[in-house]
Amino acid sequence: MSPAVIVEEVPVDVVLPLRSAVLRDGGPAATPGDDDPTTVHLAARSADGAVVGVVRLAPAPCPWRPGARAPWQLRGMATDPAVRGAGAGRALVETGLALVAGRGGDLVWCNARETAAGFYERMGFTVVTGVFDIDPIGPHVGMLRDLVRER
Repeated sequence: MSPAVIVEEVPVDVVLPLRSAVLRDGGPAATPGDDDPTTVHLAARSADGAVVGVVRLAPAPCPWRPGARAPWQLRGMATDPAVRGAGAGRALVETGLALVAGRGGDLVWCNARETAAGFYERMGFTVVTGVFDIDPIGPHVGMLRDLVRER
């Protein structure tokens, strides 16, 4: 992780602009559950305080591991294209996984854009579905990372 990147928990209004720009082509970026008190929004900030990455984590049943005791969903992950590859995404995921584990979560799952699956695999996630389409966003795969085995 770049020493210039700081990850912090933030209110939802901090993550929406980057989420909109990167994931929704400037369109609405709010999703159901954003305001739920159990939902956590993280932002990676550069040395000058600019938000360069965001992610949302929330307790949610995992469609591929229905027996999971305490699953969380990773959603709305976005990194400013100008800083991709510099560690902001990695810092967000690492911080998010630690936060979930600290709150008793036993796994983290996501619907990853097909183009981002390699990033999540490098972060320890496993692809558990074939490709499926989320309209109007495009092709995704289901992925998860088991936290119980890591404890």
